[in-house]
Amino acid sequence: MRPGQYHFRPRVRWVASPPPGSQPPRRARRAEPYTGPPAYPVPPRWGFPNLTWRAPTLVPGTPSSYPRPVERVRLLSRNAVTVLWFLAGLALAGAVAEFWRYALLVISRNSALSSGVVAMSDALEIIASLLSVVFGLLAIGSVLWWLVVARQAAADESGHEPPRSARQVVIGALVPGFNLVMAGSILAELEHAILRQSPDRRPRPSRLVLAWWAAWVVDAVLMVLVIVWRFRSGIQAQADGVFLSGLLDLSAVVLAVLTAVVVQRLTSLLAPISLDRLRVRRVVAVKGAPAPALRPVRPTTSR
Repeated sequence: MRPGQYHFRPRVRWVASPPPGSQPPRRARRAEPYTGPPAYPVPPRWGFPNLTWRAPTLVPGTPSSYPRPVERVRLLSRNAVTVLWFLAGLALAGAVAEFWRYALLVISRNSALSSGVVAMSDALEIIASLLSVVFGLLAIGSVLWWLVVARQAAADESGHEPPRSARQVVIGALVPGFNLVMAGSILAELEHAILRQSPDRRPRPSRLVLAWWAAWVVDAVLMVLVIVWRFRSGIQAQADGVFLSGLLDLSAVVLAVLTAVVVQRLTSLLAPISLDRLRVRRVVAVKGAPAPALRPVRPTTSR
């Protein structure tokens, strides 16, 4: 295998069946004469469920198998996109709070500041930062869950095993430093499998995936720069740290929006039809049908 070449293992399903002649042939059953429609001692209580027909037919309450990964991807993507948009809004509020604080620091060089304005700025920055951390963790968990299920669904549709295991994907997405290289590669492999490209070709990420990869690297670099700048002493260093924190929040907004767009696009390619968009069918009128046969008069002596 050449360096940089990907090999997708085909999925094989083994089916065991007895060889011909190992079992005695079944005896042909003699056709019994027709004895009329079935008769019941009491009126039957069974029947069809009271549901409107639609495709695919789904009967709630009946035992069914575990939903396939392609059916779970849409629900997981909806949850992930919702959390990501909330995270983008909170990060934008955090960026506004940081730049407001930086403007107050510039103004305080020549004049005194109102205590109420400073307290409001600090409260906005603290609340936005705490909520951004909480929603950031939720976004990481939801996107990672969607990624694992989407890879499995893409493998089922293409018929080939993905080049990396789920454990390698989780490690490559969470380990700091290592994820700067692996995250974009994992997304490129997923897009390659969803688009049904040849397994022998090297995955080539689209412009959207490349833009997400660049935003991911810029956000990580800014995060490291903010952490390093916090250890510097001096008033100017503190002011620069506030400005860099605002840039970090803006990059988080861009990253959250691009992540939501990537998740939505790959999900639409993998599962283009949603059950919510299926048109419910119902009988409005019957035209040209023969008249039903009249039922015989019920005897007065019947039970």
